Amino acid sequence: MGRFIYDTLNNSIDIEDRTLAHLRIVIMNKLRRSESFMFTVDLDSEGISRRSFWMHPSVPLQFAFHGSREPRLNRLWIEALMVSASSPNGLFVVSEPQEEMPFDS
Repeated sequence: MGRFIYDTLNNSIDIEDRTLAHLRIVIMNKLRRSESFMFTVDLDSEGISRRSFWMHPSVPLQFAFHGSREPRLNRLWIEALMVSASSPNGLFVVSEPQEEMPFDS
């Protein structure tokens, strides 16, 4: 289980390493282009509790991974997350689609 830290440790949430690796790519690409957006995460499996972050390039953030290996990336999932991040509702973690050909990071 990794951790997404936005500004301070008090403003952080736990996210599974594989999901966090994909989110890191999407968030990094949006912020690199100076694109601010909303990032919303469900904190429980029922979607009852959720947290939203206004992602802005001026706010420090960290992606802390628990595992020692970099997770294998799914290009289709990155694309789906990028579409979500560019939508009016902002970035939500969408289900991982089946990939045709995996690639390494």
